Amino acid sequence: MKKQIADLGFETLITASQIEDRVKAIGAQISEDFKDTVPVIVGVLNGSFIFIADLIKQVTIPCEINFTKLASYYGGTTSTLKIREDIDLTVDIKGRDVLIIEDIVDTGNTAHYLIEKLKLREPASLRMCSLLLKPAALQKKIEELKYIGFEIENEFVVGYGLDYKEMGRNLADIYKKVN
Repeated sequence: MKKQIADLGFETLITASQIEDRVKAIGAQISEDFKDTVPVIVGVLNGSFIFIADLIKQVTIPCEINFTKLASYYGGTTSTLKIREDIDLTVDIKGRDVLIIEDIVDTGNTAHYLIEKLKLREPASLRMCSLLLKPAALQKKIEELKYIGFEIENEFVVGYGLDYKEMGRNLADIYKKVN
């Protein structure tokens, strides 16, 4: 199915049912991996809000949820590689198991920035979960990235929380830009 968002055309890449199945599987794995602890789950806004809402419903263990807000796209279709931090955590993570939830890891620069920042707060452990990963775009290896929904090509995507010019976040499927 094709969609027009602002001045760009998009076509379906990952369907809502594929996302739902993968989110259930990741939630089960997180529940197993953190079964002996009460992790702090950190959602990275804005893009992860739908993913984290759906994922947390699949996590069956006690957990805390907090948010941070970082940006590196600023309305375009490529990362600026400049990270802007808009919201910081409001919880102390020292000695706690922390799981970061991201919508997408492409260059890895934002993920690396956040991981290094959180390590300074001395968590007991630090892991990351991302709905999407673009292996071909990675500039930094992210050892903490333990849960991946889908690996995709290095193409611009919208939907399921991801946006283009702040539009398209509400789409249930994930769409890729058509050339």
